[in-house]
Amino acid sequence: MRILLTNDDGIHGPGFEVLEEIARELSDDIWVCAPAEEQSGAGHSLTLNFPVRLRKLGERRFSVTGTPTDSVMLALRTVLEEKQPDLILSGVNRGANLGDDITYSGTVSAAMEGALAGIRSVALSQVLDREADHDMFDAARAWGAKVLRPLLDLPLTERTLVNVNFPPRAAADIEGIRAVRQGFHDYSRTSVVEGRDPRGLRYYWFGLQAIEHTLDHGTDLEAIADGYIAVTPLQLELTHEASLATLRERFEE
Repeated sequence: MRILLTNDDGIHGPGFEVLEEIARELSDDIWVCAPAEEQSGAGHSLTLNFPVRLRKLGERRFSVTGTPTDSVMLALRTVLEEKQPDLILSGVNRGANLGDDITYSGTVSAAMEGALAGIRSVALSQVLDREADHDMFDAARAWGAKVLRPLLDLPLTERTLVNVNFPPRAAADIEGIRAVRQGFHDYSRTSVVEGRDPRGLRYYWFGLQAIEHTLDHGTDLEAIADGYIAVTPLQLELTHEASLATLRERFEE
């Protein structure tokens, strides 16, 4: 089985080594193509206004001066053009990709690009507890392959992907694995901080506020809060079917 690895924290991100360890429990045909620098919050963006460079760092190992989407696209259309991967793994992200955060996530978007190409794709993220006294990636490292193995031959609908989040606990304290739906936060998490640079020019810096969660039953947010690994199938079809008939009627009037 050929596996392509990528992420949004950059090829030197702390969770990428963990992802490689997980992948090698599943196969020895591992390829790496990831952003050269951190791309957190890049979403499903594609670099269009300047050239992107692909650099070979070693055998089966490449970096890209662009986004996670750029990395997957270049891997599929250049590096692995003659033999496509059977599986794309994105992560392990340093921090959660839960609820509506997935719309910002470069980690999830890299898996989206894989799904668009018709390749089984999984995003993996480690929820953090910065005050914990254990390795922050302990849960992902110990449970990653256990979560992935049942997904390898699972029938998946076209243009779908799987989003996995590990709770901020030591591996021994994980309660289990739950298949859950996407949850939603109560309010926007983004703040805007205004400042002045040394030349006196105004700038703005997006920050992160404390997030209130709506712990509806059966969601990824609830699963993480309860100490479970959250596994959520996502689809790229965004049409809101319940509104479609109403809109058709309105424009037919």
